[in-house]
Amino acid sequence: MAVRAVRGAVQLERDEAGHMEERVGALLTAVLERNGLTADDLISIWFTATPDLHSDFPAAAARKHGIVDVPLICAQELDVEGAMPRVVRVLAHIESDRPRADIAHVYLGAAAALRKDIAQ
Repeated sequence: MAVRAVRGAVQLERDEAGHMEERVGALLTAVLERNGLTADDLISIWFTATPDLHSDFPAAAARKHGIVDVPLICAQELDVEGAMPRVVRVLAHIESDRPRADIAHVYLGAAAALRKDIAQ
């Protein structure tokens, strides 16, 4: 079993805790499903959020969606002028037999524009 990294992002429509929980949950569900993973395959997850998101921690949303025994950490994304607003990004470290080229990186909705080269 190899250690792999999966990237993803989602843009929120508004800065509200319930909305963040919903959208981060959808992102994590898509990451797991598209890569044939379960929570047991997760090693750790890094979340970043743009500076305009204040309502909650993305990691709290992950916990509410059943990812309870995986190390999680949140950080603030760089405040770059002109960057897409209200974005939560994820970098998940996983155990997988998939070759690196077969890992499905997940960019939902408008966030697909962030990484057109790897978004699936």
